[in-house]
Amino acid sequence: GSATCVRTLGLKMSSDDPPAQATAATTLRARTLNINIGILGHVDSGKTSLSRALSTMASTNAFDKNPQSKERGITLDLGFSSFVTSLPAQLDDGAFDQMQVTLVDCPGHASLIRTIIGGAQIIDMMLLVIDVTKGIQTQTAECLVIGEILNDTLIVVLNKLDMLPEASRADKLEKMKARIRKTLSTTKFADAPMVAVAARPGGAETAANDEAGGADAVGVQDLIQELKSRIQLPERRPDGPMHFAIDHCFPIKGQGTVLTGTVLSGSLKIGQEIEFPELKQTRKIKSMQMFRNPVQAATQGDRLGVCVTQLDAKSLERGIACTPGYISSVSCALVAVRHVRFFKLACKTGAKFHVTVGHTTVMGTATFFAAPAAVAREATAEGAADEAARKAAEAARALQNARLPLPTVFDEAAEYLYQEELDTSSPEQWAVLQLEQPLACALPATAVCSH
Repeated sequence: GSATCVRTLGLKMSSDDPPAQATAATTLRARTLNINIGILGHVDSGKTSLSRALSTMASTNAFDKNPQSKERGITLDLGFSSFVTSLPAQLDDGAFDQMQVTLVDCPGHASLIRTIIGGAQIIDMMLLVIDVTKGIQTQTAECLVIGEILNDTLIVVLNKLDMLPEASRADKLEKMKARIRKTLSTTKFADAPMVAVAARPGGAETAANDEAGGADAVGVQDLIQELKSRIQLPERRPDGPMHFAIDHCFPIKGQGTVLTGTVLSGSLKIGQEIEFPELKQTRKIKSMQMFRNPVQAATQGDRLGVCVTQLDAKSLERGIACTPGYISSVSCALVAVRHVRFFKLACKTGAKFHVTVGHTTVMGTATFFAAPAAVAREATAEGAADEAARKAAEAARALQNARLPLPTVFDEAAEYLYQEELDTSSPEQWAVLQLEQPLACALPATAVCSH
């Protein structure tokens, strides 16, 4: 279960010069707004089927093309696909002509939780897929926890609607919605909309026996409309240092090595020199594509494949590319930290955690501390006479804290007190995080610690 969420603090980096003016072809492509939407949920809830029903363009790793995924019948890695739609009214201000939605299909198996965390850190919005015949399951809850840490916008997709008996479908659907709404009421997604769909009516057997891939999906257009109504324009800045999160890497004979990933900051263009900090190597970009369409440049939020030469594909499965000198290795960091309220055990100073930043996970230990006022509040709460009232107040405070951003300013002149364990109710706590292996990341960075 997740233990802590931390945000690493670092000095602000100076911005590079803005990229040169793009070609006419790039300018045309720049008028397409790309939004990254994660699809998360319990294993076998129909996430990949939903991705397939929504998508019109697939990447090389979409829809469980991995041989092991086909053999085991489950998603084992991140999959990417997309569709293009018109701009919603709130984004139609003349800056863009259309909207491309990139779907990030995340695994649902418990053993792949770190892959899910990595996928959740590159998305703008989250679809939580729930099997309407089963309700919230173990990994559904874990995905909800990850979503609450890393995301602010969620839509619940109740899949497999066709599996409910038609005569009692409406009644069973409303009962399931009420159960899920009760669970969501204890999260920051209490008002999240719910959309019922049947991504693959009849299931896998029907699709396998039908050359057309099975019956038409039900409710997909309603989901797209709900999705469009909820999308807000994310911050997209083409200037400043470039940070490219790489999720797949493979060679193409006669071309070079292709790196697929998401631009987290800055911009890319053909001929630009990029650095791979984990490998301590630099290469020039030979060519780029966005879902098989050649492009000259890309900016923050775009999903694309980048081709470079003379790079061993086996040396980098996941990782980072960046503006040379922008990203350095971190082995010890000051972090603002908050207890994940669904984790029931104590987070003790000196205990070991898995620390995940982007697609990379290393082991680390934390030393917790807080301002004296926060420690005093904790002691007062522990002295409350009414145990039930105290627990209710703690739960309310934890929910309130989950809705607050982590602090980004540390007062070096202030006094702080050492803590044996992390306070579960305080909105502002700190830690010194020591990593067993150096971690390449851009500062400030968001990390999730799990145990």
